Amino acid sequence: MRDDLQGLEITRKELQSLTNLPVNEQLIFIVNPIKKGVKSFIKKLRGSEGMTVFFIGFSTLFLTYTVFDFVIQVFELGQTISSWILLIIFCFLLGGIIQSILFIVWKKKTHIVKSKITNSLKILLEDVERYNAVIKAIDINDQIEAAGNKDVSIKERKRILEALRFTRADLVRALMTERILRENKRFILNNTELFANNLTNLIALQVTEQATEHGRLLNEALQIALDVQHEMGRLQNR
Repeated sequence: MRDDLQGLEITRKELQSLTNLPVNEQLIFIVNPIKKGVKSFIKKLRGSEGMTVFFIGFSTLFLTYTVFDFVIQVFELGQTISSWILLIIFCFLLGGIIQSILFIVWKKKTHIVKSKITNSLKILLEDVERYNAVIKAIDINDQIEAAGNKDVSIKERKRILEALRFTRADLVRALMTERILRENKRFILNNTELFANNLTNLIALQVTEQATEHGRLLNEALQIALDVQHEMGRLQNR
């Protein structure tokens, strides 16, 4: 990714921090980090430090087997089954337990998001997904150009990236506003008159600054505030 694209993407970690919710949390499959580790190990074996990596890997495997075999001998578990077979069975069982724990944690986080997500946040998350897709498309286009296809270069790149920076700022501001209103909705419901006055002040401020860039950003936050107020009104009427 080119330097001018660095930091433009709204990462999952940043999104979770802005919303204070485990949104877009993905289920971790234990085989994936294992595959990644094996590929990294093979790559290092083919490198200049191949012998050192092989020695460390073999020593680790031998030490693990030695400790495991010692435990088996102490508890007299390997009288009928080979220690290597028991080690393989143990690894599969351990992997199954870890995968089950990862699934339970992921399911719990998913339930938290479903129970707290608002309609406004759903819309914002879709906007973030589309925004990140644009960043990804530009990155892929840059890679194609770097491969020698100069005719696919993006025209007026600086202006496009500047627009993306403004869009990112809008999304961050809206996400922060939605979080504040969502986490304080009980107070807002108990002080609807005060909240209405605050919205009136925001509208007045927006009118005086609607011709400025700050006014445009303020309008984004105001629209989110109105959406959340409507959602909270629906909840109150239930």
